[in-house]
Amino acid sequence: MEQAQQVAIVTGASRGIGAEIAKQLGKEGYAVIVNYAGNAAEAQNVVDAITTASGKAIAVQADVAESAAVNAMFDQAIAAFGRVDVLVNNAGIMPPNLPMLADTDDTTFDRLIAVNLKGSFNTMRAAATRLQQGGRIVNFSTSVIGLAMPGYAVYAATKGAIEVMTNIFAKELRGKQITVNAVAPGPTATALFLNGKTPELIDRLSKAAPLERLGSPDDIAKAVVFLAAPGSWINGQTLRANGGLV
Repeated sequence: MEQAQQVAIVTGASRGIGAEIAKQLGKEGYAVIVNYAGNAAEAQNVVDAITTASGKAIAVQADVAESAAVNAMFDQAIAAFGRVDVLVNNAGIMPPNLPMLADTDDTTFDRLIAVNLKGSFNTMRAAATRLQQGGRIVNFSTSVIGLAMPGYAVYAATKGAIEVMTNIFAKELRGKQITVNAVAPGPTATALFLNGKTPELIDRLSKAAPLERLGSPDDIAKAVVFLAAPGSWINGQTLRANGGLV
């Protein structure tokens, strides 16, 4: 009996790291749900890249901060491909001006919590009952937690919570053979990271790791694909993909 094709949902997959994850999973043979919040054209470009390479993919709009939208996304994935095996919680935001905690307004705080924390909570909660036995969940943290740099207090706090939820959720899914892990990138050359930073800061961060460069979306996607592979013995862990920075 032929094994069913594995299906992966990648949130925030219209650009940057998420787009690269979706493309690499497509190359590995997964059917991919390319989730996006607002830019349908960019998401379709990712879908086209996957299908042009003989893969399967569809774009699905959903704001992960809205639980009803997340549930609808899982419904669309199952309607299209019959199952969901992998959830990659890549969707996240970072304030470009990196305000100090005392200068962070309510709107910024609430949106960071809504997308970075509640968004992953919403998808994990749905995955608990919608993922196939033996499924994999890969969340996103940040190596900023270890660096503890001023201006990242609230952003890092949302990601610290993700690490705790990752570890506990792995234990709560006992009996389902579902692994839950997280990837914590260091400085990575994406629009989200580069936005609002001076060339001097970018240069300093580029040289901070022993490998003396920024990470690339490809670097992070390879870590995610590793954790998304079936049958992993790694569970409840956070993998720090940062070139040895911290």
